[in-house]
Amino acid sequence: MAIELDPGYERAQRKPALLDRLSRVEGQVRGVRRMVEEGRYCIDIMTQIDAVTAAMARVQDELLESHLDHCVPDALEGQDPATRRAKIDEVVELLRRFRRG
Repeated sequence: MAIELDPGYERAQRKPALLDRLSRVEGQVRGVRRMVEEGRYCIDIMTQIDAVTAAMARVQDELLESHLDHCVPDALEGQDPATRRAKIDEVVELLRRFRRG
């Protein structure tokens, strides 16, 4: 259950950096596609895929940090117990998914 809160100033500040990072990832993915089309050496392609995966992990880390810095405290400091519980459950589920990945 996702709770929608105003993303606020904190996330707005981080948005340009995230978009830049995602643009670089898009370029990396296009590069991997080109390598496959050109029949490049498998190990070289896999190395580039690893770089894409690491870049996406950095995007994910940035989003998690933003979520923990902004969204979680807002919910936990609020007066609604159901909102607090839902936010805790959301973070626990997110951490479970990360641990499995």
